[in-house]
Amino acid sequence: MLQLAGFWMALATFLGIWWGHVGVRWLDAHSPRIGPPALVLTIAGLGLNVYALFAPTLTLAGVSSIVGVTLLWDAFELFRQAKRVRKGHAPANPANPRHAAYLAAGGSATTADLLNREPTGRPVTPHRSPWRPTERPSDVYRPSSASTD
Repeated sequence: MLQLAGFWMALATFLGIWWGHVGVRWLDAHSPRIGPPALVLTIAGLGLNVYALFAPTLTLAGVSSIVGVTLLWDAFELFRQAKRVRKGHAPANPANPRHAAYLAAGGSATTADLLNREPTGRPVTPHRSPWRPTERPSDVYRPSSASTD
């Protein structure tokens, strides 16, 4: 008989990490407040971990726990992503009121996506990125549904 538990747990891990990376960036860019999505992720993560304690099979318990812990981590990452946006390490979405406030404050926040460039072998500052000061910020922020970063 084939043992598929490892396959399902590996798939849950891979998809959880992928969603975590893409989902946290998307939620941060589109949520005016971080608290509500973080609360939903925390409740879902805790719920899946409690379910894993009583799951009828080891495979279901493993997949539930992997996804549950990933969701808990994603809730934590939402707050870290907000700090990255404030520091200019991730692009701000000018259409999001929270990000617009970061941009208006005149700090390091930028709409430039510093990952959207050819590798140069050295650190990149906003003036070396593909973004040009002559562009309006709303023209620069182009979130991609097929993000590879």
